[in-house]
Amino acid sequence: MNDQNVDNTSLILETLKEKAVIKQQVYNQTLEVFKSTKKVIKYLISNYKRQLKDVPEKISLGYVDKGIFEAEMKIAGDMLIFNMHSNVFEFPSDHWIWKNDYVKNNESNSYCGIINIYNFLADSFKYNRQNDYGFIIARIFVNREGHYFIEGNPNFGSIVEDFGVTKLDISKIREIIQYLIVHTLEVDLLVPAMKDIQVATVGQMMDKINNSKMKTGKPLGFQSNSETQIKL
Repeated sequence: MNDQNVDNTSLILETLKEKAVIKQQVYNQTLEVFKSTKKVIKYLISNYKRQLKDVPEKISLGYVDKGIFEAEMKIAGDMLIFNMHSNVFEFPSDHWIWKNDYVKNNESNSYCGIINIYNFLADSFKYNRQNDYGFIIARIFVNREGHYFIEGNPNFGSIVEDFGVTKLDISKIREIIQYLIVHTLEVDLLVPAMKDIQVATVGQMMDKINNSKMKTGKPLGFQSNSETQIKL
């Protein structure tokens, strides 16, 4: 009984050490990518402002560092929120990643950190419209070696074979962010259906109908499945 306890303890300790090291490596790598992402966002905003300084109508652009795990990028009427999850994830058994040669050679390469990118209307935050909604438009998966893949809107295209081939660097991060900005700016705000706003209470009117009754959001979709990886 004592021998069995010792054996189990050794197995548990070895497993904990192995997984803890891998997950810490993934976390550190994802955090470095997120730090680089913040630098790229700040640079892009500064660059856009400089190039648009002579435009007669002021275009609202901004960057706000919201702490270790979050940053905001304001592009005219849109707000892109970049959020790094603090945890490390593994994939379900039916995910395409298990068919990838890079992962087949070393299953530890499958552990990934996640950076989520959301799109909201800037006015939703400016006027505190808490009923407005936004969409996740992409999420970046990063493993311990800096290899990555992206899930996002199916219009971005898809590729899975490159996981384990390309690493995220400043140039690639800039390319991804600009791609997301272009996509965001191409999607316009649509008028809500009458049936969704035709009834209002006195209380809603007193609380400003635009803030509490008519939910506003752009029709940006996100499909989280194995066939929606952005090709970049």
